Amino acid sequence: MSDEKSKSENQTNPMKGIMIGKITLNIGAGEPGPNLDKAKKMLGKISGKKVIITKTYKRTTFGGGKGRPIGAKVTMRGKPAEELLKTLLQAVENRLKPSQFDANGNFSFGIAEYISIPGIKYDPEIGIIGMDVCATLERPGFRIKRRRIKPRKVGKKHKISREDAMKWTEQALGVKVTEEEE
Repeated sequence: MSDEKSKSENQTNPMKGIMIGKITLNIGAGEPGPNLDKAKKMLGKISGKKVIITKTYKRTTFGGGKGRPIGAKVTMRGKPAEELLKTLLQAVENRLKPSQFDANGNFSFGIAEYISIPGIKYDPEIGIIGMDVCATLERPGFRIKRRRIKPRKVGKKHKISREDAMKWTEQALGVKVTEEEE
């Protein structure tokens, strides 16, 4: 009896809805120079937003100094992020593997060549570059963990599980989550 009540409650409870919090496009160039410039230009072309240069946090044992630029990223939120994510999923033929989802319900995938994205043409100045796409899913009320005054933890029952994220991705984005390749 209580299970039936909680299932019907989840379907009508607006706080249990899942939405895209943000998507992050990332390209690791490894070193400053022409590859980093190409990555920056390509991300700007795809997203139309300002590109951020990522830097190393600490010195590595292989000689990389702290604060050295090594990649580029763009973070998008809202309706433009949702539209771009649908386009980027077409580049991987709307297929994801269960291993691409984490325990918190977020998912990520890689695009080997940017020319596989619909609507993007080859640019000889850029060449062929791939990228990583990370999507962060949220429910209403997740802001409490990021707010400045009195931040709190998100409760266990309110967190997004891996299974919830897979089911939502299949329904909302039309993605097929399977292990095998066809």
